[in-house]
Amino acid sequence: MTTQQLISEIKRKKSFLCIGLDVDLDKIPKRLLLEEDPIFEFNKAIIDATHHTCVAYKPNIAFYEAYGIKGWVALKKTIEYLNETYPEIFTIADAKRGDIGNTSTMYAKAFFEDLGFDSVTIAPYMGKDSVEPFLAFENKHTILLALTSNEGAFDFQTKKVEGTELYKEVLETSKTWQNSRNLMYVVGATKAEYLSDIRKIVPNSFLLVPGVGAQGGNLEEVCKYGMTENVGLLVNSSRGIIYASNEDNFAEAAAEKAEELQKQMKMILQK
Repeated sequence: MTTQQLISEIKRKKSFLCIGLDVDLDKIPKRLLLEEDPIFEFNKAIIDATHHTCVAYKPNIAFYEAYGIKGWVALKKTIEYLNETYPEIFTIADAKRGDIGNTSTMYAKAFFEDLGFDSVTIAPYMGKDSVEPFLAFENKHTILLALTSNEGAFDFQTKKVEGTELYKEVLETSKTWQNSRNLMYVVGATKAEYLSDIRKIVPNSFLLVPGVGAQGGNLEEVCKYGMTENVGLLVNSSRGIIYASNEDNFAEAAAEKAEELQKQMKMILQK
């Protein structure tokens, strides 16, 4: 999917909501555990109930790896279902990969070619040659971890290196990499006060913003400091939507929570 296609979908739906598909079998309705593939059945129900409210879905790969081959099969079925049924929706493999060049190429092939994701999250610590293999794929997007929403982000990301915070150095350096036009960045919603400085470095790039909902991020603050002329934001909510209920009405409850966020986004876009 091209960036322009994503922008068009945001404008059409009046939404920049991304829904995280982080499936924990201990949290889904018990009746689904009787299904042959409970992870896929849960995802399919959530997708069918919420697809009109969002422009992206983001499976966190760890929640599938944890279940071995069954988890990978469910992940592949989920992405195939999305690509076939709702091809207008942007898909994000939240994998946080990052390794030497040859290994990164294989990771990129796994997520872009085999699974068919539109994008993948990448850790930048190993530098250019670990990221550029992902950037080489046409109309695919690499989402670089820039400033994350967890407490440990302050251990390294905000430390100053020769007078500049490390996350700013990551942003500046990444712009010099080949095919950097395919870059997006992860910036946690709980770090909204940093968005002004981030926009000075990457004024037009899309930002994937987790942390709205269960982690306490503020949507208005994120938009105030991070929104661009083309919106430039994908705001993610996972647990706050998909686990709104663990009863038989789980999909309807998820849709209600997603619609609440989408309505807030619509109001912000109309200002």
